[in-house]
Amino acid sequence: MVIAYLSLGSNKGDRVGYIQQATSVLGMSEGISIVRTSSFYETEPWNCETKNWFVNAAIEISTTLSAQELLAECQRIEKQLGRNREAEGHYGDRTIDIDIMFYGNEIINEDNLLVPHKFIHQRAFMLVPMLEIAEDFVHPVFGQTITELHEALENPEMVYLYGTRI
Repeated sequence: MVIAYLSLGSNKGDRVGYIQQATSVLGMSEGISIVRTSSFYETEPWNCETKNWFVNAAIEISTTLSAQELLAECQRIEKQLGRNREAEGHYGDRTIDIDIMFYGNEIINEDNLLVPHKFIHQRAFMLVPMLEIAEDFVHPVFGQTITELHEALENPEMVYLYGTRI
């Protein structure tokens, strides 16, 4: 079993509902068990071609899937929930986005998968939910905890607690 951390975000339609659905489907997926979930956070778009605010959350999972299998399952769930990567563009509106932030302490550099997530150290919308569920997790490349990465943010965008937990 590997502990992995996923970032979930939505800025289209029922944002909270999409994150709840994605979490539910992930929890029913073979080889995946949900360990912990963060609260929901509302965040301004960061480096996006949209003005629609996001709802973001983080989840900790225990999995027997390989990193590539986990990526495939995340993309399958995104598609199931109406995500169309071609129509939305690289940083457009999306019903759901599921990113693998960490997969154990592994460093993965493959054409379709970079873990740890290459921008996590720059994104408050990923770090703030992680503070709730794994503040002492050490980034395997930078050797800093989630708390230290958050404290080092140069340009933290606004992240607001949205409400209920997943």
